[in-house]
Order: sequence, then structure tokens, then C-alpha cells
Amino acid sequence: MQPNSLLDAILDEAGVSHAGLAAHVNQAGRARGLALRYEHTAVARWLKGQRPRGQVPDLICEVLAVRLHRPVTLDDIGLGVPGEPSAPHATSLSGFVERATALWRSDEQQRPHVLGAPAVTGTPAVMPVWEWENPPEDTDVSRVGRHRVTAADLETLRAARAHYEQMYRKTGGIATRTRIVGFLNAEAAPLLRGRYADATGRQLHRATGGLVAVAGICAYDSDAHGLAQRYFHQALRLAKASGDRGLGAYVIALLVNQALFMREYRQAVAFAEAALRAAGKHITPALASDLYAMQAKAYAHLGDGTSALSCIRRAEVAAERIRRGYEPDETGYVQPGLVNVQVAEALLSLGELAAAGEHAAAAVDTPAHDRGRVHRLAMLSTIELRQGHADKAVATAVRMAEQARGMESQRLRDRLRAVREHLVRSGGTGTAEAAELIDGALRVPL
Repeated sequence: MQPNSLLDAILDEAGVSHAGLAAHVNQAGRARGLALRYEHTAVARWLKGQRPRGQVPDLICEVLAVRLHRPVTLDDIGLGVPGEPSAPHATSLSGFVERATALWRSDEQQRPHVLGAPAVTGTPAVMPVWEWENPPEDTDVSRVGRHRVTAADLETLRAARAHYEQMYRKTGGIATRTRIVGFLNAEAAPLLRGRYADATGRQLHRATGGLVAVAGICAYDSDAHGLAQRYFHQALRLAKASGDRGLGAYVIALLVNQALFMREYRQAVAFAEAALRAAGKHITPALASDLYAMQAKAYAHLGDGTSALSCIRRAEVAAERIRRGYEPDETGYVQPGLVNVQVAEALLSLGELAAAGEHAAAAVDTPAHDRGRVHRLAMLSTIELRQGHADKAVATAVRMAEQARGMESQRLRDRLRAVREHLVRSGGTGTAEAAELIDGALRVPL
């Protein structure tokens, strides 16, 4: 049995205790001539995944609809019958909000079935991208709720996204994720369920989508890949509701990056193409340069050198068009030097060591935030070892290990371990000392 996180979330929204729900269900049953004697223990079993018998699921919907002043379906409470078509509400934006907020709540409570879920592949992985790219669009995202969403609320969400993104860059995703998920539950969820007109609703969904994307980045950085993917898919749906094609393309770039990590190279190419095609004129030079660079990496891994080099040229042309101050906040990660390190990785896969080294050195010589600097130094150290420059590689690895101090990130740990293995295999002067320094960084538990 899988825990019923939807029922758990909607009870929390309605402010109904387990004992309270049992009492209301018993009362609603009496109105139908049923003699029900449920207690809080029965509700606890329903939350663990047991399905109530007979008319009880309908009674739960009836009780919660009165409490929440809106229709509540079986799908809303996680009791839709498997194999039967979902009610229209279940596929609506309102139904999506209920499922999304249920996931946030389960993540905050560290439910194992959520944290340990594997990433989906095949059709389930592709469908959210296809649905973002194709009709129907959301014609009206207004909602009637208890509390009116204000311009100040929207600014709070935008400020929070910037805050948590900076925290992630400085300390890593493991430390940041609990903070941002707590914020989503406490602040964003009530706003999504609030009262707003269409115009305000589009801004609300855009601001929330940016936050959810950062939550996905933090989950990815924590090795929770199934959870990260679900956050990215949520952010994509929120982007569609906002009407902002550029935001959707940014979220797809995050999915491309995850696909590269999972070695789903053809999917990475296809997703990047979808983003570039569907966003069209709404895609910014920074985002275009990153998408082309990641496509180059995918093609290089697939052994298609011609396509990889073509994408490298496109990435470099787009990078030259980047104008600071004309980019949305989300593409701030495309800092000077990022395309260089992406291109260096693609060239390394193609065996072009000299060109890869030039790009990696240029990336390191360009100012970057703490996290980006670690990745750049790791790439440069790896290339220097491949070129036979062990002394340079050791010095670069030492800088990398020192820069990584204080960051809680599985992805950075992967980088550290990979560099360490390359150092040990090379056996050059000073490699043992550098490897020991990296071991020291890895000893501290996350």
C-alpha cells in the first residue's frame, strides 16, 4: 500500500483532525441512513493507503467540500478508482495544485516513498514536455479562495526564489532543500489556493514555478532524482499556466541537465530541441547558449562529432549575444565562462584535448559563484591529467578541494571523487597529497 498523500494534504488544508473527520463522516452517514462508528484510527489507516468501504469515500468528499467551500472529487482525495477515467477536475489546474502541494507536504515530512522514488523514463518522462509544448493552453487561471493574493505576496515569492538560489550556490542543495520545501508548504501552497484574477494568477504561477524549479535543483543535488524530476514537471506545468514560454524553456534546460547525468543522451537532445522550438523568440541568448552547449555534450557522448561541433558553434554565437540586465532572474546561472566549461566537456568526450584545455582554462580564469568555480576547477584538473600535466592537475585539484569546503552537495562530491580517482591512477608527484586533501573533504558526512 502507498500512503495517501493527497488525503493527508487536503485534511491539512481543511484544518480537520483525524478524529474530526471520523466524526463528520459518521454524521454524514447518519443523514443517509448509515450506522457508521469510525474513529481516528480508521482515518490513520486510510492515510496509510487503505481504501474505505462502500459510500465512505463519497462521504469524505462531501464533508471536505462543505469545509473548503468547493467541489471535492475522489481523485482529489486519492481515492479515484484505478482504471476508471479521472473526473475533469483531476486534470484541471486546480487538480494539479492539489497533487503538487501534496508532494511538497510529503517531501517536508520526509516520506520514504517520495524521497526514494526512481526517475521515470520513456513516455512518462516525455509527456510533461509534450503537454507543455502543445495545446490546450490555460485560458483562465483565476481562482476563488479564502484569501486574496496581493502584489506583496508575489514579491515575497520572487525574493524567496532569489534567496534560496543563492543559498544553493553557496552551501549546496542538501542544506537548502529542507528550507525551500518548508517555504513552499507554509507560503506558496496557501497562495495557490487563494483568491486571484487571471492576470494575478499568471504572475503567481510564474513566481511559484521559479521556486519549484529551485526545489527540483536541490533534490537533484541531493541524489533524489525521482523527486527532482517531479519538481521539474511541476515547474513546467506552472510555467504553462503562467503563459511564460521562456520560463518553460528554462525548466526544460534543467530536465536536459538531469538527462545528461542519467546518460539519457538522445532524450537530452530531444528535450533541448523542444525548448528551442517551442520557446522561439521568447528564449534568451543565455538560455539558448546553455541548451546548445548541453546538446553538444549529448552528441559528443553519442559519438556524433559533426553535430556536437555544430552545437558548440551555435552555443558560442548565442553566448556573444548575452546582455546583462536583459535576462530573467532564472538564467543568472549562465555566467561568463559557463559555456566554456560545457564546451570543454564536449570536446573532452570527442578527444580534442588541446581545445578542451583552452576552454577549461578560460572558464577558470573567469569569475564565477562558489559552486560554479568547483565544477570548473574539476574539469580543468581532469583535462590537465589527460594531457599529462600532473603537476598542474594537482595544483588545480587542491584549489578545487579548498573551494568545496562547506558545501553539502552530492554532485560536487561526485566531482571530487572523480578527480581523486584520476589523480590516484596517474601516480604523479604530489597526487597522493592532493588525494588525501580530497579524502578529508569527503569524510565530513552530509
